[in-house]
Amino acid sequence: MFSSPRSIRQHWRKILSACALAVGSAAAGLAFWAGSQIASPTRRPLMDYHRDFLSNPTTHGLQIQRFIVSDGTPSLVCTPCPSGNLGTRGVKVRQQLEARGTALPAPGKITATLVLLHGRKGRKEDYLPVAERLCAAGFRCVIPDLPAHGEHPAAVATYGVREASLPARVLEEAAKFFAFEKQPAGLIGMSMGGSVAVHAAALPGAPWQALVVISSFDSFPPVIAHQASRYVGTTAGPLWATATNVVFHWKSGIALDDIQPHEKAALIRIPTFVAHGSGDHVVPIASGRRLFDSLTHAQPKKWEDIPGADHDNVLITPFPIYADIAAWMILHLENPPQRHAIR
Repeated sequence: MFSSPRSIRQHWRKILSACALAVGSAAAGLAFWAGSQIASPTRRPLMDYHRDFLSNPTTHGLQIQRFIVSDGTPSLVCTPCPSGNLGTRGVKVRQQLEARGTALPAPGKITATLVLLHGRKGRKEDYLPVAERLCAAGFRCVIPDLPAHGEHPAAVATYGVREASLPARVLEEAAKFFAFEKQPAGLIGMSMGGSVAVHAAALPGAPWQALVVISSFDSFPPVIAHQASRYVGTTAGPLWATATNVVFHWKSGIALDDIQPHEKAALIRIPTFVAHGSGDHVVPIASGRRLFDSLTHAQPKKWEDIPGADHDNVLITPFPIYADIAAWMILHLENPPQRHAIR
């Protein structure tokens, strides 16, 4: 017996309704996942190379001490070995700096303190290889876990909106606990950490004499929209980004539109160096350039393309970015002029 045209239509309507429900459920699930990952990324465990640094710091020319700030922020304080022993990365950076005529302190001597801020999905131990290089150039490096990352007790990241005061608090309490002078001090942040650093440097009375921002952004919503369009196409991307914002707002209490580093950049008056990978697929280089252009009062300021670098490998290409960062900090922290954020 043949089915009637009416029953066939009903059958196909049921199939199409089921498909639409499945697609809608999948889209909602993806938006919930994306918003949750932006607010509370999956925390990375310790890696083998982290354990190597922590177990054998002198091999890398470091002394590493743990410290927990009064708000619960776990931090590492890295200093050069007093003996002057250097790790292989430190030797290379010093050679690069000496080749360009940069005056360096003797190995083991500390001339200033740097606070290093990691990116999204990172943790403080990721920056131990960075500290190896910068400690070799005469810096003490203080590295905190940012909220919702590593071992930090907070569950949500807000990309600088609520974390702006954290770097100065880490510096202040570490200096008191380990009995070192907190000045001169510089601030370095990458990606999410770059946004936190910009917010921090814009605060009135901020303690920083120099700033370095790597692979960060001027405005967060376009970065999310860019990523959504990469994954699901330019038609569905904006819808996914909007739904992601709803989830992020629900989890964090702020909207993606509240994360606007370019507004804070306009308040910064300290020397600022912005670097960005020319092949960055996560945060387009144009976003980094707009952030740089927003630094209307930062004097001096410097922009640098890192040739061919993507977001995840920007610090591990052959380009001598560490020598450039160290040279910037040496230049502006030795005898820093009295500059402050606009009040």
